[in-house]
Amino acid sequence: MPLLNDITIDQNDLPNSHYGYSATRIEHLGATEYTIATIVCDVSGSTDGFALDMEAAIAKIVQACKYSPRADNLMLRLVRFNDVLSEVHGFKLLENCNIADYSGILRSAGSTALFDATENAASALIDYGQRLAGADFSANAILFVITDGADNASKVTAREVKKRLAEAVSSEALESLVSILIGVNVQDQSVVHYLKAFYKDAGFTQYVEMDNADTKTLANLARFVSQSISAQSQALGTGGPSQSLVF
Repeated sequence: MPLLNDITIDQNDLPNSHYGYSATRIEHLGATEYTIATIVCDVSGSTDGFALDMEAAIAKIVQACKYSPRADNLMLRLVRFNDVLSEVHGFKLLENCNIADYSGILRSAGSTALFDATENAASALIDYGQRLAGADFSANAILFVITDGADNASKVTAREVKKRLAEAVSSEALESLVSILIGVNVQDQSVVHYLKAFYKDAGFTQYVEMDNADTKTLANLARFVSQSISAQSQALGTGGPSQSLVF
């Protein structure tokens, strides 16, 4: 969690939102361009059976990104949600992400505010992208939303999610945005249809689906996410997003 007395971190409000985000202060950035990545992870009660494996996957994502040739140009924000949104940490330079800090971060309970979490993530990307652009940094972004079920607790609507993702794509602050909805442990066909509809209706770039959430599958997910982050970072400066990777 971001420390309140950490002078490298700012706490930022978002317009028309009760939950903001934290981010590395502009004056503490040393590169000229950044890929800002966000992972949004479902911790509703139904994820209890694979929460520990998901924690391990997140740690592997961070570890793999540290070996990327673009590691100095990456920032990561991690958000968990059930019926309440909670920021594990805001946009943080990868060099300041300690692997040990990702142990014990996911505790499953409650319902699923999928729309609220996605809307906040997109809004934070837009806002921080604008702050970076205002300080003459180049930036692009990548967003992963990981869930095992349908929304049943949000205050915002799917239409608002679509509006915010569209705004992020069209924002002059971000060169490009890749947004990936990931369904994990999806075995119920009604959930399959629901998530595919949300992917299309909200305008995500890509939908990835896994019918289980065991150690091997989530390790594959970690590779997919870290490789996608690296690819989007390598695309920075080309004027467009990275090519979608096959899971």
